[in-house]
Amino acid sequence: MFDVIKYSYAEVLNTLWQLPNWLIASVLAIGGVVVALIADALIVHTLRTTFGVRHPNTRSLLTRSKGPLRLGLIVLALSLVVRTAPIGERVAVVFSSVLNVAFIALLGWIALTAVQIGSQVYLRRFKLDAEDNLLARKHVTQIGILKRAADTLIVILTVSVALMSFEEVRQYGVSLFASAGVAGLAIGLAARPLLSNLIAGVQIAMAQPIRLDDVVFLEGEYGTIEEIASTYVVIKLWDWRRMIVPLSYFIEKPFQNWTRETSALIGSVFLYVDYTVPVEKVREKLMEIARASPLWDGRVVVLQVSDAKDRTIELRALLSARSAPSAWDLRCEVREKLIAYLREEYPDALPRTRQEIVPRSAEHHTELAPHSLVSDHHAR
Repeated sequence: MFDVIKYSYAEVLNTLWQLPNWLIASVLAIGGVVVALIADALIVHTLRTTFGVRHPNTRSLLTRSKGPLRLGLIVLALSLVVRTAPIGERVAVVFSSVLNVAFIALLGWIALTAVQIGSQVYLRRFKLDAEDNLLARKHVTQIGILKRAADTLIVILTVSVALMSFEEVRQYGVSLFASAGVAGLAIGLAARPLLSNLIAGVQIAMAQPIRLDDVVFLEGEYGTIEEIASTYVVIKLWDWRRMIVPLSYFIEKPFQNWTRETSALIGSVFLYVDYTVPVEKVREKLMEIARASPLWDGRVVVLQVSDAKDRTIELRALLSARSAPSAWDLRCEVREKLIAYLREEYPDALPRTRQEIVPRSAEHHTELAPHSLVSDHHAR
């Protein structure tokens, strides 16, 4: 019985090896890919069942690493197929080169995945939706910019190493840069804006003149930092328009950052009233309005006579709020209520234009005096 089985197995092998080499190689390659996919599914299922429910970080790691794991198993299976399949030397060299490039791409993919997972794990403890999110905005901005810079560097290195694995491309690149100095200079000049913005991105990540959700004022516009990309910044303006500014702008030009150290701001309200206004009463009313408003943070409320002009005096009210939007709304609320208070309680304290009316009879008497003298002279 064993002889029969042995004879049948040998007959099957002889039959298989009598097939064309390309067909055998194709069957082995397809079989290797199928085995790699089955092994990937088993590994992912085992790890997810073991760690996925109890460890959220591990679950995120598995989700992000599914692609690199699958590609790594396929590359491993195909490399074994190339060594055992009945293929020619030239075909084996081509497949080996393709697998080398795939392996280099796999390393780059793994590096990108590691950077992404590391940044997500690091930022998991910071919440941008918190009331005082200054520290969160600082770290989110820094990690985001550094992550994009690292991704760009990894992609450049991966493509460079992949091209250097081909002798023809490497020689062509060396001869191109050695013989075409003018072209290299032109390429360098053309890439200068991109490189300057990338360098500015690293400077912003380190020095952090701006962060995500910062309130800034530049070019006569007021808005918040919505996105910091690799080469530009998106600013959401107060009326929901978007201003696109290159990263280098925040390194080379001055601008106002209203939330550099803290999100709290002091807003100002100016009123122009008559000299007869009771300043102390207005100050008491301002305190009452501030205490009743949920927008006031309870820190600063001041009313001062900041200027005196020929017809009016200038009252400046200062109030603090937790954020720039709250400060704007608080200023509008205080301005509206103070104007209503003055109109109802002290209407005479609103700005007025004074005029002095000279009686016309006095002027007429002055003009008629010479005629009276003449009449008396004729009478005499």
